[in-house]
Amino acid sequence: MPKNFDPAITPPYLVQRAERACDDDWITAFLQRAQIGHIATRWDEQLFITPVNFWYDPEQHEIYFHTSVTGRLRANCQRHPQVCFEACEVGRLLPSNVALEFSVQYESAVVFGEVRLLDKPADKERALYGLIQKYFPDMEQGVDYRPINPQELRRTAVFAIAIQSWSGKRNWPDQAEQSPDWPLFSTEGN
Repeated sequence: MPKNFDPAITPPYLVQRAERACDDDWITAFLQRAQIGHIATRWDEQLFITPVNFWYDPEQHEIYFHTSVTGRLRANCQRHPQVCFEACEVGRLLPSNVALEFSVQYESAVVFGEVRLLDKPADKERALYGLIQKYFPDMEQGVDYRPINPQELRRTAVFAIAIQSWSGKRNWPDQAEQSPDWPLFSTEGN
């Protein structure tokens, strides 16, 4: 990636360090297991980021989330449908004997796309049941919980992000870089 980033030349989804970039299969699997995502929206020049539970549907290549029928997230999405979405997982903190080599194990996916409000009840139900299945896979509709009723559906806004581009990134070393010129930092016993 060039030193002076220019999105007109370099796609914004490009991972700077190619050795950490992940392929589409990895991103698909990651989005299916990640628990929390963050959606970045805007109202004109005011940026806003919101944590959400989400469901990625690989068949539609879309991310679904829900919110209140009124509020900032819905207003932002309807005013400016171009969004960015991110999900990440963090592992161990990695100390080092070199100040700028301290690190952390992490993996993430960043998605660029266009968000739309689902208006058909069948589409909303499908997305909401997809969310339930992701987070509560052992529970069965009609057995463990009552199905969604029309009144509940009317008071819930459900959105879909049509994915236009994405990237995945993974940095999961066993330890941080160390210098042989300084006493080695040991993680034994930690």
